[in-house]
Amino acid sequence: MLHAIIMAGGSGTRFWPASRADSPKQMLKLVGDQTMIRQTSSRFGDLIPPERRMVVTNRRLVDGVREQLPELAEGAVVGEPCKRDTAPCIGLAALLVTRVAGDPDATMLVCPADHVIPDSAAFQAAVKQADKLIAESPGRIVTFGIKPTYPAEIFGYIQRSESLKAAGAPAYQVARFVEKPNGNTAAEYLESGDFYWNSGIFVWRAATILDALRERQPAMLEHLELIVDAWNTPDRDALFDQEFTAIEGISIDYAVMEHATDVAVIEAPFEWDDLGGWQSLTRRLGEDENGNTIVGKHLGFNTEGSIVRSSDDHLIVTLGLKDCIVVHTADATLVASKHDEESIRKVVKELEARGWSEHL
Repeated sequence: MLHAIIMAGGSGTRFWPASRADSPKQMLKLVGDQTMIRQTSSRFGDLIPPERRMVVTNRRLVDGVREQLPELAEGAVVGEPCKRDTAPCIGLAALLVTRVAGDPDATMLVCPADHVIPDSAAFQAAVKQADKLIAESPGRIVTFGIKPTYPAEIFGYIQRSESLKAAGAPAYQVARFVEKPNGNTAAEYLESGDFYWNSGIFVWRAATILDALRERQPAMLEHLELIVDAWNTPDRDALFDQEFTAIEGISIDYAVMEHATDVAVIEAPFEWDDLGGWQSLTRRLGEDENGNTIVGKHLGFNTEGSIVRSSDDHLIVTLGLKDCIVVHTADATLVASKHDEESIRKVVKELEARGWSEHL
């Protein structure tokens, strides 16, 4: 059966001050009237019913996720005691699905919690196509490539090779995965037509990913197996803390994808966006006649190319502003150049260094 795994442990620091430790971006309403994680779970529709959905998140977010996704089965929201990247997250989910949920032949759809995919029907059709590709080759890993529209430096890339005969969207064997390129290289990828943006969404049999971790990350898998062996015992929490903390964090790309030999990429038949920072709101929400993206109550004079987000009916007035980001929250306000958005990470680190945890 098909199971959905939502990875929701990210901190979303580039969306500070709206994104905080207790309410990171996946828990926010950034695009539309639902939170990112609510949109992600709803996207599965009837294809994957709530009883076969699981969320792996930070332990401090478990109660908040349960509130937002009350339809999930008891125990389906798993809180990691610490951050160890995506490979341990996925390995743990695979073990829980096969051993605790009792589906050793499970196929897993793995999705980040913070993507925008407006067309759920097209998304579900692509997942069904991936499931069929795996049925033809059970050890295969399938991912979804986004046809690039500009030379993005913020996404990883997938290079395709020979075409696969498959009903539905175009599908190809994967030649290689490429990390985020510089501008010139990204332009070359765009011109070649052989590269996709890496969506970070995967479909595979749980047994396939566990076999790969057993081969490439045996120490990690051993820690995870000890956790799951104690899952329904009084020792669960203590072992979870002890064994998960002992794992060396690594992404699924480095742990598995770069070494896998049977990987297919489906050219995504759905619109997709990875909300990486405040400027991504412009892509989703559009601009007014002055090139501004406005969320909330705003009065602007001689204001161009800016992103303004207010909350709680708080009025923001801008005079003579150009290419800026202005974000108001109850206890912190950000005013930044759009051209220096990456420095928001530095702000978060400095707040940590100063011990100003009330703003984190």
